Amino acid sequence: MTDERAHSETTAQPPDWDARAAGFDEEPDHGLRDPAVRAAWAARLRSWLPGHPADVLDLGCGTGSLSLLAAEQGHRVTAVDLSPAMIERARAKLAGHPAEVLCGPAETPPVGERRFDVVLVRHVLWTLPDPARVLRHWRELLRPGGRFVLVEGVWGESHPVGIPADRLTALLAPLTAGARVERLSGDAVLWGKEVTDERYAAVAGV
Repeated sequence: MTDERAHSETTAQPPDWDARAAGFDEEPDHGLRDPAVRAAWAARLRSWLPGHPADVLDLGCGTGSLSLLAAEQGHRVTAVDLSPAMIERARAKLAGHPAEVLCGPAETPPVGERRFDVVLVRHVLWTLPDPARVLRHWRELLRPGGRFVLVEGVWGESHPVGIPADRLTALLAPLTAGARVERLSGDAVLWGKEVTDERYAAVAGV
């Protein structure tokens, strides 16, 4: 199933992520099985994350592909996903790395009083009913000097869904010291194909 179809279906009914877990990594940007796609995401992630070992909270981690890249770059990762089937695959990927994998909702991750240097989220925020409230909660999970790394977009032509970059930066404005938006649509290697919709990363320090 393509990203576009999965995103459009989310507007009709919540996806059954447990059912989709077995085939989730077949999408090039999910499984990162192609060396060129994996290298492209690794390079982007290295530019978004701190240059020193940091505590990274990956929310809506799916099968853990970005968590694994972050761990391989020397970061301590806490990965969270609501789907037990996704979590099972993420734990298998991250075995032997400095990472903890937890089952729970992205909007209220089960991390207690712990605080992090980075909140990393890819293609999750737009699915949540109150992004402003969720961002406020995530802000509380960041240490002083921490940062958001949010990869989002707008998908579909006839009935587009998602969160545009200008809306996300407006939501981040009262919570951060300013967001830098990096446009990703033009980098076909990231997605394993050419894309024409809006895809971007917002990196914002606090």
